[in-house]
Amino acid sequence: MSTLAAAAETLRIPAAVDLAAIVVGALTGGLLAAREGFAVSGVLLLAVSGGLGGGLIRDVLLASGPPVALTNRAYLPAVAITAMVTFYFSGWLSKLTGLLVVLDAVTLGLFTVIGAQKAQLAGLPSASVVFIGTLTAVGGAVIRDVLLAQRADIVQPGPYNAVAALLGATALTVLAGPLGLAPIPVALVVIGLVATLRVLSVWRGWEAPVAVDLPDRARRRLGRDRSGRPDGRRRTLRRRVR
Repeated sequence: MSTLAAAAETLRIPAAVDLAAIVVGALTGGLLAAREGFAVSGVLLLAVSGGLGGGLIRDVLLASGPPVALTNRAYLPAVAITAMVTFYFSGWLSKLTGLLVVLDAVTLGLFTVIGAQKAQLAGLPSASVVFIGTLTAVGGAVIRDVLLAQRADIVQPGPYNAVAALLGATALTVLAGPLGLAPIPVALVVIGLVATLRVLSVWRGWEAPVAVDLPDRARRRLGRDRSGRPDGRRRTLRRRVR
């Protein structure tokens, strides 16, 4: 009964909004393929991965039946049309960089919420909910980078993408889990959080943190404290004497 109640209270994404999010994801993939000079098949493939890749991975992992990307009659045709638009109008679309960044950020938040809520309805533990939510948001980008035979963009320093989705999925798990807040307000807050982090990281140049060797950093700082500061003081005293 609790699962059915949760299902009734989860954020119901309007079909038009859900389709728009998929189109934006397909646009980013198709534009990248067009810039790389791919053939029409490559543009179509990257558009599919950008718009539907994360959802496909999510539905396969949840084993909840045929993936929604295949059962919904509008998804694949919409992605195909988007791929053709990027194929013929990539130069014009590239001028809308600012708008695409904002739309992409909102899409990232939507995919995060949809994935995390589906994992919650499946009765998965909190860690799995965070994982599925993050994977739904960035899975398409991972597939895209594999097709491009390059190191995945989400593992490299740069604007928040996976980091924003991870924080958003974690916030949703905590707010809708232990704190027991209503799913719809929580979903809206998480979408806003993910989108804001993504946009600010792009505009302000924030980069995801990289690995740090804390013992080595501590040794270096300790070494400077022991050798650098006294030397600096001695040099100052010598200058005063002179």
